Amino acid sequence: MAVPDSTASGLPARSLRPGLRPVTEKTRVTTAEIFFDLVFVFAFIQVTTLMTAEDSPFGIVHGLLVLTMMWWSWSLFAWLGNRVRANYGLSRLVLLAVTPVMFGLAVSTREAFTDLPGGLYSPLVFVACFVILRVLYLALRWYASPALCGRDMVALVTPMLVAIVLLLAAALLPRSGLDERTVQIGQVVLWAVAVAVDYGIGLAVRVTERAIFSARHWTERHGLIIIVSLGEVLVAVGIAGTDLPNTTGLMVASVLAVVVAGALEWIYFDLSALVGEHALREAGPARRVVLARDAYSYLHLPMIAGVILLAVGLKHTPSLIVAAHTYRHGDPLDTVGRYAMYGGVALFLVAHAAFQWRLSRTVRVVVWPRLVAAAVLLAMLPVTGRISAARTLVWLAVVCLVAAVVEFMVSRGQRHRLRRALAEEAEETGSERGEPGLGGPSG
Repeated sequence: MAVPDSTASGLPARSLRPGLRPVTEKTRVTTAEIFFDLVFVFAFIQVTTLMTAEDSPFGIVHGLLVLTMMWWSWSLFAWLGNRVRANYGLSRLVLLAVTPVMFGLAVSTREAFTDLPGGLYSPLVFVACFVILRVLYLALRWYASPALCGRDMVALVTPMLVAIVLLLAAALLPRSGLDERTVQIGQVVLWAVAVAVDYGIGLAVRVTERAIFSARHWTERHGLIIIVSLGEVLVAVGIAGTDLPNTTGLMVASVLAVVVAGALEWIYFDLSALVGEHALREAGPARRVVLARDAYSYLHLPMIAGVILLAVGLKHTPSLIVAAHTYRHGDPLDTVGRYAMYGGVALFLVAHAAFQWRLSRTVRVVVWPRLVAAAVLLAMLPVTGRISAARTLVWLAVVCLVAAVVEFMVSRGQRHRLRRALAEEAEETGSERGEPGLGGPSG
């Protein structure tokens, strides 16, 4: 049953300040938000580059920490975009201002921990961009929420300030004169605490007026960022192949990479996207917030991290490496490549199973194919150390395709019912995209 666009639905009544337009149940993702999300195409590339540039476990850890901080920044604006229309008035101006700052943060990602000789000191540039992003968010959040009290602002500001201090300390640590090992460990600890404080406390603390005003907008926005992350898999393969001759190995590896990405896309969008929107539409206001927080703000992060790790693993595939002459025909993937590729997909499947489990009890039948596929991939890790890199990629594609097909077969009835229910709800509410503007009534 669709939630009406009125206070009768149980959603909190809103009085917005001039220059803002409210999000309703009919609202869809705007072009301004899509433009902002395009920055993450480059940001995810930078994260995978950071992971592969450092030939050590610290590279993977650094990449995951940066990804987590980026995700939290994106998630804040996703929550805000579900409160006020992003393509209208002040919201549009703020998002246009945030986009180049986010791009600057992405540019400095590769040197967020270790500065390269020459130019600006990049770790501080990263922190500066992070501060500007959060200040712009808080300013618009405060302006868009007249009912926020002093306690709410403290809850919003305190985690940010703690994170900024910790990230600043991590940025300055290489200049402390400590030995390299101590600096590396210290930076990881400071970043991990910053992430825990900002991400954990920031979502755990209850802030008044937190609500999901459009289930369709919320699920569409997160579906688009999943597409962006899967696009990084294709970009990683494409970039890797630009300096290589068009060999049979390159073509096979490229096709298999697309098959794996396509299978993950199928698994996410064939059923789960429907389940998410339907579950949010059916939930009351308070439960909507809890589901949105747990299933989307929390559980989408490991899904995206899994996809990014898959891209890192693909970059270790001999057929996609410029220096592939160091490999002999039939050599297996190196340890980082194997664990990133198989472990990344397993992480995506487990997080996706948890996502499904959290949203609905009626379609939990699809949880088991995902968990079984993840278990198979993890069980195959020792075997991948003894077979060729090409076979490793083939088996990954086979497992992903089989999981997608099995899920499709066991969930046919539920999928048809969900599509019918959502179609009926769409007919009741219609859709609302609207034209961008800088003036007019505040709604």
